[in-house]
Amino acid sequence: MSTPLEEQQITVSASSLRSMRDEFQRFLMEYRFGLQEIETKISILREEFHEMHDYNPIEHVSSRVKSPDSLVEKIQRRGIDPDFDSVRAHITDVAGIRITCSFVNDVYRLFDLLSAQDDITVREVEDYIATPKGNGYKSLHAILEVPVYLSTGRVDVPVEVQFRTIAMDFWASLEHKIYYKYERQVPDNLLGQLKDAADAAAELDARMTRLHQQIRGAGAVSPTHLV
Repeated sequence: MSTPLEEQQITVSASSLRSMRDEFQRFLMEYRFGLQEIETKISILREEFHEMHDYNPIEHVSSRVKSPDSLVEKIQRRGIDPDFDSVRAHITDVAGIRITCSFVNDVYRLFDLLSAQDDITVREVEDYIATPKGNGYKSLHAILEVPVYLSTGRVDVPVEVQFRTIAMDFWASLEHKIYYKYERQVPDNLLGQLKDAADAAAELDARMTRLHQQIRGAGAVSPTHLV
C-alpha cells in the first residue's frame, strides 16, 4: 500500500528538522566542552594557589555558552551566513569565561599562565587595560583555542576569556545595566558619570596595587609583554 504524498512530505520534513536539531546540539556541545576544558585549567591553578601558595589571585570565575536566541541575534546583527561553518569562522565568543582577579598584575599573570600551556593557542588578544575604550571600559580579552577530543576526532574550540579586576568588574556590571535600561541610548550626563566612575575605579586599582606591593614587596608586572 503506497503512502500518500502529503505523509511523505511530512516525514521528510520531520526527519530534516531532527537532523537540524541534532547538528545544532552538537555545535553547542563542542563549545560547552571547550569551556569545560578552560574551566578545568583555571580550577587547577586556583586550587594550587590556594593549597601551595600564600596568595590566590583568582577572586571568582563565571562562564556561559550563548543561548540559541542570543546567537541568532548576533548572526543577524553582523550579517553572517546562518550556517555552522560561517558561525565558527566569524563568532569567537559563543563560549565565554570571565576571571576576576584582585589586582591588575594578577590579570597579566593569569593570562601568561594559561597561554603558556602547550595545548592552548592564542588566537587574539585585546588589551583594554593598557588601552581602555572611550567610555572607560577596561578588561583583557583573549580568544584561547583549546582542543576537544570527541568520538569523531579532534575539534579546536575557541573560548573568549575576559580577565579583569574586582573594580573593573563592578564598573562593567553597572555599565551593562545602564546600557540595557536605556537600550544603548544613554544620556550624555550619565555617560560622563560613567567615565568618571571608570577613572575612579582605575585609581582604586592603582592604589590597592601599590599597597599590595608594599605589603608583599613585589614588583609590578608590565602589560607591554602583550604587544
